[in-house]
Amino acid sequence: MTREGVPPAETSASVPPSAPGSAPGSAPGPAPGAAAAPGPASGPGAAPHSLPGRGVPAAPTATYRLQLQPEFPFAAAERAVPYLAGLGVSHLHLSPVLTSVPGSRHGYDVTDHGTVREELGGEPGLRQLAATAHGHGLGLVVDVVPNHMAVPEDLRLNQPLWQTLRDGPSSPCARWFDIDWEAGGGRVLLPVLGERLHEALPLLRVEDGVLRYGTRVLPLREGTAHLPMDRLCEAQHYRLAWWRLARTELNYRRFFTISDLIAVRVEDPDVFAATHHKLLQLLREGVVDGLRVDHPDGLADPGDHLRRLHAATGGRWTVVEKILSDGEALPRDWPVAGTTGYDALRHLDGLFTDPAGHEQLAVLHRRFTGVPDDRGGRWAETRQRAAHRVVVHDLAAEAERLTRAAARACAASDDLSLRDHAPWALRAALRELLVRLPVYRPYTGAGRPPGAGDAVLLERAAEGAHAAFRVPEEAEAVDAVRKLALGLVDGSADAREFPARFAQLSSALRAKSVEDMAFYRYTPLLSACEVGCEPDRPALGPDDFHACCARLQRDWPASSTALSTHDTKRSGDARAALALLTECPEEWAALLGTAEPPGAAGPAGPREPAGAEPAGTAGVSGAAGTSGAPGNPGTPKAAGSPGAAEAPRGQGAGPRAPDRHTAWTYWQTALALGVFPPPPDRLVPVLLKSVREAGLRTTWTEPDAAYEEAVARYAEEAPHGPGADALRTLADALAPHLRANVLGAALLHLTMPGVPDLYQGTEHVRRTLVDPDNRAPVAFPAADGDGAPGTAGGPGAVPERTALDAEKEALTVTALRLRARHPELFSVAGSYRPLRPQGENARHCVAFVRSGAVLTAVTRLSLRLAARGGWGSTRLTLPDGVWQDALAPHDAPRALRGEQALDSLFARAPVALLVRTGD
Repeated sequence: MTREGVPPAETSASVPPSAPGSAPGSAPGPAPGAAAAPGPASGPGAAPHSLPGRGVPAAPTATYRLQLQPEFPFAAAERAVPYLAGLGVSHLHLSPVLTSVPGSRHGYDVTDHGTVREELGGEPGLRQLAATAHGHGLGLVVDVVPNHMAVPEDLRLNQPLWQTLRDGPSSPCARWFDIDWEAGGGRVLLPVLGERLHEALPLLRVEDGVLRYGTRVLPLREGTAHLPMDRLCEAQHYRLAWWRLARTELNYRRFFTISDLIAVRVEDPDVFAATHHKLLQLLREGVVDGLRVDHPDGLADPGDHLRRLHAATGGRWTVVEKILSDGEALPRDWPVAGTTGYDALRHLDGLFTDPAGHEQLAVLHRRFTGVPDDRGGRWAETRQRAAHRVVVHDLAAEAERLTRAAARACAASDDLSLRDHAPWALRAALRELLVRLPVYRPYTGAGRPPGAGDAVLLERAAEGAHAAFRVPEEAEAVDAVRKLALGLVDGSADAREFPARFAQLSSALRAKSVEDMAFYRYTPLLSACEVGCEPDRPALGPDDFHACCARLQRDWPASSTALSTHDTKRSGDARAALALLTECPEEWAALLGTAEPPGAAGPAGPREPAGAEPAGTAGVSGAAGTSGAPGNPGTPKAAGSPGAAEAPRGQGAGPRAPDRHTAWTYWQTALALGVFPPPPDRLVPVLLKSVREAGLRTTWTEPDAAYEEAVARYAEEAPHGPGADALRTLADALAPHLRANVLGAALLHLTMPGVPDLYQGTEHVRRTLVDPDNRAPVAFPAADGDGAPGTAGGPGAVPERTALDAEKEALTVTALRLRARHPELFSVAGSYRPLRPQGENARHCVAFVRSGAVLTAVTRLSLRLAARGGWGSTRLTLPDGVWQDALAPHDAPRALRGEQALDSLFARAPVALLVRTGD
């Protein structure tokens, strides 16, 4: 799901109401100055990819992700079809299309599974887009959101939830939602008030048979509309409450910590049928050809759900947004084509990251920022503390529900070893197990033996959890919780449901503590703080990459691969710029010395807001906390704190950062963006999001207004200080090496095993930051009559592109068209073979051949290579045959064979794409 995909107000645990691309440029044809790939890939008259009436659609050769929103509806996507077909992709990859909250810019907040979103053009608009796409040889892949629905301000928009809240547990729709009715005394907590109930009563009113509170519209239980307001509220099947109660009192499962997204029990066959009816209809009728499944780890039993989906779709191409941790494999019994590609992203990024330079950056980061080990100084300690903070604070309600279930399951079990565990001990055991899991979740269930991998994971986590208890006998609660999580306890409903609920909480904890907290605390190299990556070990060598590709080709040849998505915190090209810092840590240190001389920033060591629990603390936390959204009714303005605002400065002093952690983040973010001087309108929102997610000095729900003001002021003033000139000088010096990284990553992505997914606009250089910076609609150029990318004119014309833009697009078009013309070379029927360069600088080249017919070679760590004097005698032996350089200019074709010196192979560009043309 879109972890970064909601507006700031929606990132909170609850959102109280109001009480009373960059545009792709002129696209060259087959690629100016490049040899044409073997014929056009698509366009009018091209062979469709097994579209309607021709059997089950084939796997895509490449997909292109479009972010649909009111500013970019189906009609806009339809206008882009000729251009996109000319690129050479086989399928459009659409963000969610079902009806969602009005104005939503992402579509993951679905309100009606039975209709296509009218703001995008409705079902007629989608069908017209499909018809146009199919006419150009393109299929459609659609994002499906099975895990949750929106809790909209006007609850009438979500009819199943409306009926559940109106009619209570007896409603036929109550089975849709994961509600703990017992915990709420038969009522659902609705934390939507901007103040406590007694203060909100005068703001509530009954009109036309509904209850209104500002812009909120809520149902009324039959026969209660005439009651006095206090009694009316008590008579409902829901309990109106102050939004800050959500953190500890919520009794429905939600998406992560977002109370405006209620979990759906899609494991119920009837709920599955109702929530998938429209999409399955669109699949049957040939409108949609494949699916991307959002956040499967939030489901009770992902494998069972995917098997049901596979049967219902007839085996359509489906990929899942499964985030694989280091060493983790996608379950082999999932009937899917693979993942959405974050595992490939990690291996692509890792190739362009120097391990020794990264270690230098980590040391420099600790010295410069002064952060403690567990708040950004060292990764393992930082991740552990963040996990404790989230499970104790942000996910307190979810952890407490699971603790109650554990206590009941133990009490009902015939296994006497599960008895006599105090609730506090079970709570502590649960927390200590969860924070030690190195993956998003185990895949266990009652009534079936746990997999060996899951058993080992929980056993290792239990070893560490035992040590958190001072009394060994009380630590036996860990063993009780472990047995429950593995599904080894028979008997009660609580025991049967525990494995799924444990796993669901585990995935939420991992996402919120790692992606949304620790990644913003541990920041030696921001490009390493990406979904699916390991920030402390980001560098990977050619052997690691080849092993990854071999696994993909063997096990998941039709899996998606990605460099940029709607959820990446920085685009692939932005990360390519940051990775260069691992090749020049000394230059980075010098820049910081210019931008942030000693004494130029505020306190080095960050503080953590009240409510944090130190890592390793077991038991019940009595710390106060909040969970809501800044700026909403009832959210007080935070008082200033020492060191939050700027201290007095001398005459002529440069901009002063509120702390050195923020300064470090600012300058790396500015380098990633690559716009000079750094634009505050893009840097301020990103920097504020960074400090709020980190939660060291301010949070979304406990804002420190004075500190945030100092952060924003620094981002506005820094472009006018000495650091800005130094940053531009560094960026200019790194430009040739950025070219090598950008082109190298792009070519590897487009030719490695799997199905490359291009995020909108990334056929050009696209350096964007975290949502919403990366979600802006892109303006597509027109297409020439033959379907090839052309130049758009008139209002909204695409701006002139740089030489690197044109070079990247030329490479992209050539590789995509090659895949489209010869899918057999890149599919399950194809093969992957590493090639090993020889010579003193062999480690700076990665090369492989696909199916004996297409050869890719790229330069890695080019700055380090230049420092070593270049390629020297390093060479690459081509497989037998004559090889044509597909990227060479038309007027300078190159036919190659045998052994090639790399300084010759890479004389024109730092990458090479060769096609075998003969013996």
